[in-house]
Amino acid sequence: QLHLVESGGGLVQPGGSLRLSCAASGFTLRNYAITWFRQAPGKEREGVSCITSRGDSATYLDSVKGRFSIFRDYAEDTVYLRMNSLRPDDTAIYSCAASARCDSINQYDYWGQGTQVTVSS
Repeated sequence: QLHLVESGGGLVQPGGSLRLSCAASGFTLRNYAITWFRQAPGKEREGVSCITSRGDSATYLDSVKGRFSIFRDYAEDTVYLRMNSLRPDDTAIYSCAASARCDSINQYDYWGQGTQVTVSS
């Protein structure tokens, strides 16, 4: 069964950091652009960040610019989302999805189940 697996979520205090991981099960990530999404309770899902398959370009949601960074490790075949200066409004379930390009809106080939991130004192 082909799917993505996220990890690294948890409970962190405001101002803290987390690193989320997105890995593939049954295939390789290297040919895909990877997008991180998040969905908070009662809110719509939003795209947080995307990195191209070559790793040469990335995009970010305005509210996370300067705090989050996305990068990929080809040796580990994993995409990471480093989140610094976390705020309570970053609390959400974070999921990753694979597509051909970062602008392949709603054309995702694989999804993960998500990992919970809770920012609270």
